[in-house]
Amino acid sequence: MTSDMTARMLRLLSLLQTRREWSGSDLAERLSVTVRTVRRDIDRLRELGYPVDSARGHAGGYRLAPGSDLPPLLLDDDEAVAIAVALRTAAGGLTGIEETALRALAKLEQVLPRRLRGQVTALQTSLADIGWENRGPRADPAVLAALAVACRDHEIVGFDYTTRHGSAAPRRVEPCHLVASGNLWYLLAHDTDKDDWRLYRLDRISHPTPTGRRVPPRPVPGDDPAAFVATRLSAAPTRYRAIATVQAPAEHIRTRTPGLATRLSPLTAHTCRVDASDDHLPRIAQTLAALDTDYTLAADHEVLAHLRDTAQRTLRAAG
Repeated sequence: MTSDMTARMLRLLSLLQTRREWSGSDLAERLSVTVRTVRRDIDRLRELGYPVDSARGHAGGYRLAPGSDLPPLLLDDDEAVAIAVALRTAAGGLTGIEETALRALAKLEQVLPRRLRGQVTALQTSLADIGWENRGPRADPAVLAALAVACRDHEIVGFDYTTRHGSAAPRRVEPCHLVASGNLWYLLAHDTDKDDWRLYRLDRISHPTPTGRRVPPRPVPGDDPAAFVATRLSAAPTRYRAIATVQAPAEHIRTRTPGLATRLSPLTAHTCRVDASDDHLPRIAQTLAALDTDYTLAADHEVLAHLRDTAQRTLRAAG
């Protein structure tokens, strides 16, 4: 195999990994060769163990398909470093994946070019995790992977879902996006039964099952999945209500508490409204303490009692 052919086949493999499907004419144009040459190179990739599916037609269509083994992947410099960072840090929101991520990172570092190995080594030595005892709900990586594929392929999926009240029921949805918020993952999807957008926490999803039915992509209202999810989360029902009228401009509070997102809204040029409602009383106290300015509070009795107890303990400790 000549060096030109090798370089062309590597380029072909890289293209196949960046898009779900390519036409033969598009590949030929990208590689500056004929469609016939593309077909021959596809056959060579198959001989090397790459499962490339083809569609009938004049131009033909090609895509990398699942195989019995994982073939080598081509990564550019930025992708290799990004994967190294992700392997080092992503385990914080998943369960049972830490050891697997470290093994994959060791394999990646072994074959990295020298120009990149220093960057990855620096990242490994400079990044550290604080292993809190209670890390909160964590998503199953198998569930995350299955739903990511369904989002990519726009394939209707079914799963069992446990609500915040503990009841379980089957769901059938058009998955759209996976969104991380804090230490939680959410699936943004269109529920086919309710004909409406819904959010599902991944740690409450079990047994995701592809249906084999693919649908056209459904645009998210506002064309911003993260903003849409943030708005839905801020409007979600909570166990305890706590609404603060803060004596400071909204922008001033936003710079001090960026995590409030859509829970913060301006009232006047010098006041704003903060919705600190939550299912967890200590989180409400933390949100209010972070305001660092005067405010009045409309809240449930349980919230006020918790704040009084917290204040009294603080005063006793300071006294």
